[in-house]
Amino acid sequence: MRLGHWNTLIKITERCFEIMLTDKEALKALSGLKDSGSDRSLLELGWIDQLIVRSPKVIVRLNLPKYAQAQRDRIAKEITDILEGLDDIASVQIELSNTAPNSNQGEIGHGGHGQSAPSLKSIPNVKHVVAVSSGKGGVGKSTVALNLACALSQNGYRVGLLDADIYGPNIPIMLGVSDTTPEVIGSGPDQKIIPIEASGIAMVSMGLLIDDDQPVIWRGPMLNGIIRQFLYQANWGERDFLVVDLPPGTGDAQLSLAQAVPMSGVLIVTTPQQVSLQDSRRGLAMFKQMNVPILGVVENMSVFIPPDQPDKEYPLFGKGGGQTLSKENSVPLLAKLPLEIHNEKEHKDYFPIVLQYPNSITAKAFRRLVNEVVEKIRLNKS
Repeated sequence: MRLGHWNTLIKITERCFEIMLTDKEALKALSGLKDSGSDRSLLELGWIDQLIVRSPKVIVRLNLPKYAQAQRDRIAKEITDILEGLDDIASVQIELSNTAPNSNQGEIGHGGHGQSAPSLKSIPNVKHVVAVSSGKGGVGKSTVALNLACALSQNGYRVGLLDADIYGPNIPIMLGVSDTTPEVIGSGPDQKIIPIEASGIAMVSMGLLIDDDQPVIWRGPMLNGIIRQFLYQANWGERDFLVVDLPPGTGDAQLSLAQAVPMSGVLIVTTPQQVSLQDSRRGLAMFKQMNVPILGVVENMSVFIPPDQPDKEYPLFGKGGGQTLSKENSVPLLAKLPLEIHNEKEHKDYFPIVLQYPNSITAKAFRRLVNEVVEKIRLNKS
């Protein structure tokens, strides 16, 4: 067990946990505030648009619709009185937003505005952060993230890969480096993790810091802390792209990333069948709501191509899921990745497809995907 690095991570993450608790306590204190007309919670309505605790000061942004402007002074006073009554809070700053709130918005950090924008912090010397996400597990999201990173590297880009699937980190196994322990230099807030270099990319993962059979049993704030540590306390160096492999779903890891770092965009991975499509809709909607650019949809396991009949295609999991998702959300379908069976005698589980089988149909599809991603990011910037 890699106790030295593990204990160091725990200590740093616990400090992050303590900071998150301060914000959580402030939000909890405001949970009883209600709209006098509907008797609904201000947090539920999205009227408290942003809350930042910088002890001894709290900044609160109100986002009131026109019909609620008459309550503004009353709401501001109640917020101030409650927060100034908390320990270590000396002053409360109330700001007003000009954007109409989403009436379906939930707790801060889960809506379209939340506190993501003010707290975004770029990673030094990293030009673009690209997330790879999916609504459900088993769709090949990590395979897409890994091969995308390696294909970008093949094109001459300097690439990092952050395995943000804290509970199920598979990237080290897929790269064949699961027995490698990363170097940690420095101490305290200046401590840095040195990413593992493999297959032309630099990679950081929780899988490098725990044993294969060791579970990670953490609540959201702890997970938020470790993701921020991987973002800002890994020595990424000069990188054109940092690809982030997110866990399935729409939980704490996705929120933590979206609220931490400005992203050039996110890829949504799905498969053709309806179950995957429904879950992917939720993931895509979450990133849209948090104002993260959607680069496009990737349909994985689109068809099966027999090794002895490369001109044949069999849609084992149905048809059209990726196309449906892209049309519904007016985003491009960037790639349809097939299933292929390769030579078993030569196959290595820990070597990315784009490197192991560069002439395969799948590898060519990944290289086209890289071109699409790079072009989409260029157009978004112009």
